[in-house]
Amino acid sequence: MATTHLLEPHRGTLHGHFARDLAPAVTVDPGDTVRFRTLASGWHLDDGPVEDVAAVPLFPGRVSPQDDGHALVGPVAIRGARPGMTLEVGIGAMVPGPVGRCFAGGRPTPLNERLGLAGDSVMHAWALDPAAGTARNQHGHTVALAPFMGVLGCAPDEPGVLSTVPPRACGGNIDCRELVAGSTLFLPIAVEGALFSTGDGHGAQGDGEVSGTAIECAMERVDLTFALRDDLPLTTPLARTPAGWVAMGFHADLDEAAAIALEAMLAFIGPRLGLRRADALALCSVAVDLRVTQIVNEVKGVHALLAPDAVR
Repeated sequence: MATTHLLEPHRGTLHGHFARDLAPAVTVDPGDTVRFRTLASGWHLDDGPVEDVAAVPLFPGRVSPQDDGHALVGPVAIRGARPGMTLEVGIGAMVPGPVGRCFAGGRPTPLNERLGLAGDSVMHAWALDPAAGTARNQHGHTVALAPFMGVLGCAPDEPGVLSTVPPRACGGNIDCRELVAGSTLFLPIAVEGALFSTGDGHGAQGDGEVSGTAIECAMERVDLTFALRDDLPLTTPLARTPAGWVAMGFHADLDEAAAIALEAMLAFIGPRLGLRRADALALCSVAVDLRVTQIVNEVKGVHALLAPDAVR
């Protein structure tokens, strides 16, 4: 019988890195659900509509150099998960906390320098209303809430302590706004148990995440259900979302990221429609959208989107 497990953010579940030797916070069976509660990505304890981020307390005990990355909760080990298999992550209910923040400018990144914003930083403080489905900032701007988790990933099979910033073939800091409730994410498994972690809640984000942040927020509830697949070999994340099928590509070069995403889409639709690669590419040219997932995570992301009714 399937079980629901609860993971709260505390010193035993929080980590700011990926590592294949991290001890699991919980071990679950395929079919089980884990209900996560997460901090904001910067380890903030969001307990009120504070517009000054300096006044927002950090998680007490964020003292290790290994906490430099996003505040992740996990890892979750799935019994029977082995390298070469695929982890199926069913994304259920997601409820953001009451406040979020978006930052822009200030950092000396190439994009900020190109836009003349390296010396000018701002923070938008957002009041989140999950019941109404809206977020409103201190300037009176209102946007629709569309919460999702920025980081959804398995541990890579690499030694040492690994940054949470760049997304990898086994997931991580994907930052794909299509991964809302009702989606199913498929991730290649690289290590025994999969060792899945999540964090970096977003209240809303545009494709590209151009300032480097979305509406960064704690998540009061994130329900993820895990299953194992040995009939869906993958080299990069794939997802079924309300917007359609999504194939993802990550690379330092945006063109190469697009090629990886397109390659994954060809590999997905070709066998299912009985198409040669050239025919699959021709169909993609008229039915698949290439979207820039993000340009701010050291390696860039592109996702290829095939809408549900694009091919009949």
